[in-house]
Amino acid sequence: MYFDNELKALKRASRYRAIELYDSNIIDLASNDYLGLAENKHQLKRAYNLVKSFDRFAPKASLLVNGYHPIHQLFEERIATLNGFESALVVGSGFLANIALIEALVRRGDTLFLDSEYHASGILASRLLENVVQFTHNSVKDLEERLRQSSAKRKIIAMEGVYSMSGDIAPKEIFELANRYNALLIVDEAHSSGTIGKSLLGIFDYYNLEIKPNYIKMGTLGKAYGSYGAYILSSSEIKEFLINRGKPIIYSTAPSVFDTALALVNLGYIQKKGIILARKLQKRRKLVAEILGIACKSQIVPIKQPSNKRAKELQTILLNEGFLVGAIRQPTVEQPIIRLIPRLGVKRRDLKRALELLKYADG
Repeated sequence: MYFDNELKALKRASRYRAIELYDSNIIDLASNDYLGLAENKHQLKRAYNLVKSFDRFAPKASLLVNGYHPIHQLFEERIATLNGFESALVVGSGFLANIALIEALVRRGDTLFLDSEYHASGILASRLLENVVQFTHNSVKDLEERLRQSSAKRKIIAMEGVYSMSGDIAPKEIFELANRYNALLIVDEAHSSGTIGKSLLGIFDYYNLEIKPNYIKMGTLGKAYGSYGAYILSSSEIKEFLINRGKPIIYSTAPSVFDTALALVNLGYIQKKGIILARKLQKRRKLVAEILGIACKSQIVPIKQPSNKRAKELQTILLNEGFLVGAIRQPTVEQPIIRLIPRLGVKRRDLKRALELLKYADG
């Protein structure tokens, strides 16, 4: 009654969305479970046993009251050490982490330089600020020009390691610009942690970068780490500031203890089997290149479509054959795409069959 016309307009434009419960037999090539850990019952059992060894299994309150659990601390210590950062902080979700970082760190007189394809959570947070400059996606030249012209007392750059819709990897030169202009650099590694780099630690690992005090890494637990939640890696000073000024950290219930435990055991699994997993990911990317002719450096395969309608049609064709892929439409992307994830939880022969079907149907 209140939004009937708006809903009808969305349906006419093929932009209508609905939450669906898919058959468990459908082969998942749509989710961000890049390493297949969300289906690993051995890891699930390990996490359960870890949580069961403590008297308390739920956070009960915010981090600043008494919601901070020993499992939170164990996870923070492990992920900070692995990535070479001074400190880590668990957060409820990647969305909340971006809101906390951008809203808290950008103060009066500062300027935020935001990649034009940054995640929607960062875009939303930036609307709370006065001085925001968007630079052309992955353009080192445009960013440098805007940094050079800025008289802000403090400059903060926000980019992603791997971009969620295009699969693009951020250029190394942006790290160099941040250093040259003494800018804080926020790197959203939601789609790069666990998928790129020699040890699958993300873009810092991929470029073999030395961690510096101006670097901040944010990542999620709900993608390659097969769980739910998020983390922020930074200097101890920045962590201290976020604990005191980051509203989503202060005013949210602490992250799920069980989900943090699951991420912790999965982190150990990735650390132990990183080389093998990296080889398997590379073989999946090679198969995509051989069949679809798309060379990708990440685990995100975007296939452009002429219209929203065609994207939904192609998704339905594959669904009828037992495969689920993403049909991504505006406003998430400018041009509709089929978003395929060659995840390790899918057998290679099934991936090959899906790619061949997609090639034929999209031809």
